[in-house]
Amino acid sequence: MSRSATAGVPGMSVAAAFAGMRSVTPVVFRAGCPDCRGRFEFAASALRLVVGASSRTTFYSFTCPDCGAAVRKPAGERIVELLTGGGVSTLRLHSTL
Repeated sequence: MSRSATAGVPGMSVAAAFAGMRSVTPVVFRAGCPDCRGRFEFAASALRLVVGASSRTTFYSFTCPDCGAAVRKPAGERIVELLTGGGVSTLRLHSTL
């Protein structure tokens, strides 16, 4: 088997395995600024997620594009799931063990 073959499928090259794939539309998140009341769409790279030991220490943050305010909002389980699944950079403040 050559180095270009995919694991588990003898004779299939990486190029053949990915030939039918199309580009993926980037995930867009919507959030609002409590200071200026602006509503915005953000790419994953514009958001940060912090997962703490409790709901009080788990939040996401961003900088408001209009007023420049540092915004911090609570993130429940569903928000954490959506943000991590969408590629938002995550900082874990506790061990998951």
